[in-house]
Amino acid sequence: MKPSLLVVLAVALCAERAFSLSCFTCKDASSNIQCMNIATCSDHEKYCLTTYSTTGLGNDRKQHITKKCSAFCPSIDVNIGIAGVATSCCETSLCNFSGASSVKTSYTMIAVGVLASLACILRLGF
Repeated sequence: MKPSLLVVLAVALCAERAFSLSCFTCKDASSNIQCMNIATCSDHEKYCLTTYSTTGLGNDRKQHITKKCSAFCPSIDVNIGIAGVATSCCETSLCNFSGASSVKTSYTMIAVGVLASLACILRLGF
């Protein structure tokens, strides 16, 4: 009876591992084509997380893509004009093939920030 118990235990352990989540991974890649590495997630990691960030303006604009396994799914979508961050999550193997929604530079936010700064300076009498 002990050998059959060991066989059942071995099958159960192998079957659980076969259903582990797999995600594409990369860190601070400049394009999605650099994010084709595949990692098997640990048991507590239930999401494939993609973070897309941008900094700069015009021709000086830089983008960074990070993909990884994650235990939680943060919902971040921030754009402060010259910088922005967006995240996306999914729950099936290799579901994070494409990048997160891109973050666009908001010239309106830049203008509002400049006008608010000027108003503060003029009010303080500098």
